[in-house]
Amino acid sequence: MITGQRTTTNEQNMSTSPHQRLFLASCVALVVTSMTFAIRAGILSQLGQDFQLSGTQLGWISTMAFWGFPIATVVGGLLYNSVGPRKLMWVAFGAHLLGLVLTIQAGGFWGLLISTFFIGFANGSVEAACNPLIADMYPDRQTTMLNKFHVWFPGGMVIGSLVSQGMTGMGLGWQAQIAIMIAPTLLYGWLIFGQTFPKPENIESSTVVNARSVLHPLFLFMALCMTLTATTELGTVQWVEKILSKAGAQPMLILALVTGLMAVGRYFAGPVIHRLNPIGVLLASAVISTLGIGLMSIATGPLVYVAAVLFAVGGMYFWPTMLGFTSEYLPQTGALGMGLIGGAGMLGAGLWQPVIGGWLDQEEAQALASGLSEDAAKLAAGQATLDNLAIFPFVLIFAFGALYFFRHRLAAKAPREEVAELV
Repeated sequence: MITGQRTTTNEQNMSTSPHQRLFLASCVALVVTSMTFAIRAGILSQLGQDFQLSGTQLGWISTMAFWGFPIATVVGGLLYNSVGPRKLMWVAFGAHLLGLVLTIQAGGFWGLLISTFFIGFANGSVEAACNPLIADMYPDRQTTMLNKFHVWFPGGMVIGSLVSQGMTGMGLGWQAQIAIMIAPTLLYGWLIFGQTFPKPENIESSTVVNARSVLHPLFLFMALCMTLTATTELGTVQWVEKILSKAGAQPMLILALVTGLMAVGRYFAGPVIHRLNPIGVLLASAVISTLGIGLMSIATGPLVYVAAVLFAVGGMYFWPTMLGFTSEYLPQTGALGMGLIGGAGMLGAGLWQPVIGGWLDQEEAQALASGLSEDAAKLAAGQATLDNLAIFPFVLIFAFGALYFFRHRLAAKAPREEVAELV
């Protein structure tokens, strides 16, 4: 009897240990992904000075990361069933190393443009491989585990922001800041080396079925919503320095506060999702995000930190819960569906970046023309831009509200695949 118990325990440990290592590797890879965003934001000024680049050129360099990401998620989603997550993770590893090395060696605009695209492609490959992998490894806790995985996007943003700020303070240049990301890249490469990845057993593994299912009206509706949820989160965070520079608060501290709270919230997402279900979480997130951004648009001084906390609570569950909803309630979309949802989010956020920048330029010009001082004009421009950004989650209140009130009973009680059949 004792021998049998030991055998069972050993079998359980053997079955769960590879999953734990692969989950850890996925988290480290996502840390690298988010560090590329944070450190790139921290070194843009240095790149502009060293290579005499205009703001427009720097904008194009940053955009390459947003474009590389959706290309990788779409290609990875289409190939996932045939090549598997193992090969996609090695593609991510190789593209990360190549992109980082090429960035360090870049001699100007075109070198930075190409290297940033490779980094964006690597980031998208991480999402394309890891999201369906985690959904398949934890079929009964998909949304919860995807939230725990996506803890490390804001978590990595905190790490990257602090590393960039610290290295800049020590007088270390942008090459050193890029080079430091090679260490966690090698770590996740070591974690996946020699590991046996599970075959898809708990997600739809027919690419034909996946492709047909992503044309379903509910999926298209969620993909459109994803462009708004991602822009609500990433659009606000990406421009936090320019938006809040004159609001009486430290923008980088705001960024660390927001991303830190998002990381904590995603780690403890299980009870929230269990209580509200994914549709309820999305609706609540839209309401709170609207209030948070709205409050930031009128706040100055210490009140900005209060508004930032509210915004963090609203935005923390958007990205992983959208992925979890797709996996749980539209399971036939499989890896392709998760890749397309993530790609839609990053593509939408990328497309809105020049628009947000245009809002800031236009509002500041109008404020200066009206006779305001430069500092007052920057404050007015930031507040007006936040007013515009609040429109995104405000629209989502109605979108997720309709989804919730028409389907919350079925989402809570019926088999997940039946939700899509109502549309």
